Amino acid sequence: MGKSKFCVVWCRSREKDEEQCLFEVDGKEIFSNRSKQAKPRVEKKTDKKGGKGQSVRWKAWWRQGNIKCAVSEEYASCWVHQDCHVADEQKPALKKAAGVSGGKDECQVRLKGRECDYWMGTEIGMLGGYRFQGQVTAGEGSDKQGKMGAGYNNLRRKKKKEQCKVGHEEEGSSSNRPEFEAFLLAIRDTLIEEPLLYLCDNQSLLKVVNT
Repeated sequence: MGKSKFCVVWCRSREKDEEQCLFEVDGKEIFSNRSKQAKPRVEKKTDKKGGKGQSVRWKAWWRQGNIKCAVSEEYASCWVHQDCHVADEQKPALKKAAGVSGGKDECQVRLKGRECDYWMGTEIGMLGGYRFQGQVTAGEGSDKQGKMGAGYNNLRRKKKKEQCKVGHEEEGSSSNRPEFEAFLLAIRDTLIEEPLLYLCDNQSLLKVVNT
């Protein structure tokens, strides 16, 4: 991105006391708006704030294997390189499109056409997950008020996902225990001759596997 003059960055607006991002040094802000959406329809599922938006990942989205998004109260900005020309008459149309509160396409991985560049630029894409010749599984564990749960979702097998309750409340709880359980569930579901790329965010699990 540092060498490209054709990138478009959509991000949370920087606070006054926050450090300037690298893309802002050579870039210019096209517009900024509040990404809070209009009131949702009654039949639509909403988050605790009563909103239906496109900015923040839905809590525990991995349980359903569905990348849901929830409403955000943050300001968001659109940036381009300073040498990129955007006509003044285009800016209101772009801002209007960004604030649309209607329905949207489901978030599905598409590796052909326009969306390919987006998906290959995500964390999994840059790790080589979408081109990986084997099983790609993401796992997660949770510990909420002493209740532990674990689950995983397999990218290749669209309907292959599993979740379970971990332990008993009287035994005590920890954040590591459900994370390890999610990994165990994924391992049990993978044939021994199949290469496995496992995605997680737990440092303890990564250290154990690395040793």
